[in-house]
Order: sequence, then structure tokens, then C-alpha cells
Amino acid sequence: MPGEFRKDIHPGLEVAIVQKADQRTGRLTRGIVRDILTSSPRHPHGIKVRLQTGEVGRVKEILKKGPQPSGDSS
Repeated sequence: MPGEFRKDIHPGLEVAIVQKADQRTGRLTRGIVRDILTSSPRHPHGIKVRLQTGEVGRVKEILKKGPQPSGDSS
């Protein structure tokens, strides 16, 4: 699944990102989302995230669904 919609991305999700330095080659880096950095609901090149390892890039593919964050604040 592509990662261009913010609603599909959440911390704990396993994704493949392309880092800025790898945009020309398209080399993907796998990891777990720590933070979502894009504030808009959609980005045509992928939502920008920070992985748990500290690497930053745009989500090109969602690999595995992690635990869904609870919308319940009680």
C-alpha cells in the first residue's frame, strides 16, 4: 500500500521510506514509524516520517500494519 495519505500512517507501523539522499536511486529503507512529520492530510510523494532509528524520509510503501492507536482518550 502506498503511503501518501496521513490517515494511513501511525507510530508503530512498519514502512519502507526513501531518504533524501536516496531519491535519485530510489533505494528504500525499512523501519518502524516513530513520528509523522508531514502535517497535511496527503502528499503526492509520500508522507514524511521519522523512523525509530532516527532516519527521515517519505513513505513509499506500508509493509505491515502495526497496532492501531486508540482514538479513545478515556
